[in-house]
Amino acid sequence: MTDKIIDIFSNRKGKVIGEYKRSAVMIFLLEEENELQIIFEIRSKNLRRQPGDICLPGGRVEKGELPIDTACREAMEELLVKRDTFSVVGEMDFLVSPYNSIIYPFIATLEPQDIHPNPSEVDRVLKVPLKFFMETEPDLHEVDIVQSPKPDFPYDLINNGADYKFTNGVFPEYFYVYEGNVIWGFTALIVKRFVDIIKNS
Repeated sequence: MTDKIIDIFSNRKGKVIGEYKRSAVMIFLLEEENELQIIFEIRSKNLRRQPGDICLPGGRVEKGELPIDTACREAMEELLVKRDTFSVVGEMDFLVSPYNSIIYPFIATLEPQDIHPNPSEVDRVLKVPLKFFMETEPDLHEVDIVQSPKPDFPYDLINNGADYKFTNGVFPEYFYVYEGNVIWGFTALIVKRFVDIIKNS
């Protein structure tokens, strides 16, 4: 048994414990009039999930697909840009959310072009100067992450039973407001991390 365990773990790469929905997004950088812009999407109001929200191009990682391939595929499907008009620079820090999802962000440069997005998914494109994010601190509001056991939870199996002190957490919610457009949630969190990396490098 020892030999088997050594064989299994000697070259194994660690994974996140648990089942997570995986998605990938692209931070597109576009230079216009000597200013670097980040490309956002305003989601179609006909979508079932998060209609009208501002987000980065991206979507669900399909079975057998690498996150980088997802980010490229979804960007092309949503923005209707061709693969030969953008270059992937690299990957950003990934986000493990408290809602059983992992988001893999990537950075890419996009050639100057008129973007006419897929109307079934994107209402319109929003360009925001990178300078805005570099110079603007977002508003921070915290959300409590509270453990709430189901009615059939076996309190009799743990010390202190129903009086057990479960650990709760706090999740940051950032808000950027640019010309009346509100960028918040995971999108704002990813953009803030992107900007912090630039500032601290």
